[in-house]
Amino acid sequence: MNSLALLDVAKLTSPNPVSLVCSRTPAGVTNLGTVSWWTYLSLEPAAIGFAMAKTSYTGEMVRAGKRVVLTIPGETLAKQVMQCGSSTGRTTDKARDFNIELTDIPDCDIRIPVGSVAAIECSLREYVDVGDHYFYICDVRKAYGDESKRALFAWKGYAKIAPASCA
Repeated sequence: MNSLALLDVAKLTSPNPVSLVCSRTPAGVTNLGTVSWWTYLSLEPAAIGFAMAKTSYTGEMVRAGKRVVLTIPGETLAKQVMQCGSSTGRTTDKARDFNIELTDIPDCDIRIPVGSVAAIECSLREYVDVGDHYFYICDVRKAYGDESKRALFAWKGYAKIAPASCA
């Protein structure tokens, strides 16, 4: 075995699930941030966790608003997932600028992209400093899904965004 940087090991362990973290800005705009790592933490009570760079505007909005919807984008959103991950919500209205149609979920003021496979609405329980990222621990309020859509994954880091297929 060769000595590798952690980012290179992440490429070896692909695919990774791709997610769009949806938050609400003070102006009421839905902000979208791409993450390729999240996990189920507990089923009872239901909890998930995800990591975002400390500099992330989306993370800042999650910390400020204490609410978040983690969505699993479907294959029709592959191009927009890359665009969202390559820009900041500080200066970009990603939904508008990248032509992402948003829709409502019941009893939530954070909108989600049309074409999402799943949406997990959460309240922020806490976040932990883990180096250059914060790890967000969230209590699940409600979850939604559409079994007719195929989820996107990041392959070889972010070299390719595409669904997985079972052979």
